[in-house]
Amino acid sequence: MRLHFCGTRGSTPAPGPEFVRYGGHTSCVAIAHDGQAPNLLLDAGTGARRVSRLLDGAAFDGVVLLSHLHWDHTHGLPFFGGGDHPEARVDLHLPAQGADPEQLLARGMSPPHFPIRPAQLRGRWRFHALEEGTHDLAGFRVLAREIPHKGGRTFGYRVDDGKVAVAYLSDHQPTALGPGPDGLGERHPAARALIDGVDVLIHDAQYRVEELAERGHFGHATPDYAVRLAEDCGAASVVLFHHDPARTDTEIDELLSHARGLSTAVSVSAAVQGTSLDLT
Repeated sequence: MRLHFCGTRGSTPAPGPEFVRYGGHTSCVAIAHDGQAPNLLLDAGTGARRVSRLLDGAAFDGVVLLSHLHWDHTHGLPFFGGGDHPEARVDLHLPAQGADPEQLLARGMSPPHFPIRPAQLRGRWRFHALEEGTHDLAGFRVLAREIPHKGGRTFGYRVDDGKVAVAYLSDHQPTALGPGPDGLGERHPAARALIDGVDVLIHDAQYRVEELAERGHFGHATPDYAVRLAEDCGAASVVLFHHDPARTDTEIDELLSHARGLSTAVSVSAAVQGTSLDLT
């Protein structure tokens, strides 16, 4: 399995020289089977634009799996050249929430807000309402579990190819379920089921601990929570993700250094746009 970090930022894109090293595009992780082009996208923020270069000009044939429908996770859809392509074959899945999935997406992507609606993207696009549970998607075994995040149903995902497993909790507000053992949020059953023994945990790390009191109600977590949860669940490594749009490269360096000091059992890194990770 190979992970491509195409967008690592949260909330809004972050252009400018102080955001170059970790990247300014919003959430998108492309996953590929060994030696193949990516065929599974986790979210489609503005980072989805970068997926096309991984396809070397070819049309995308695979699955787009949305964790939720906030703008920073969907705005890349019409600008994803490999998907908006006459020969594209795309199955898009989003958390079921009592309405037609294409119509849900069209609330934010249709005239007068945008020139076209999702069903007008070129190629063959199919839209699916996904329920919790285990699904076979793009040749991977995917576990979907609902996790707390403000403003619409949100899923975390566990992706397994039979050899390695990755957990993706890009937007996660564990404090919504209570303070937990250290005031950073509950280490709740859904998160534990997704993370148990994974090789890599990609986790929301938008806020510093000292920012939680003022900003925690916006729906995000801290690196401290991610590392301690990973340690509890036996994850081998954590990738800090969904960087705050105002967090400069230097500040992320400092946040990463702090997070690495929290555990000797878990390897900690910060997601860098444009990098890839091979898992064996």
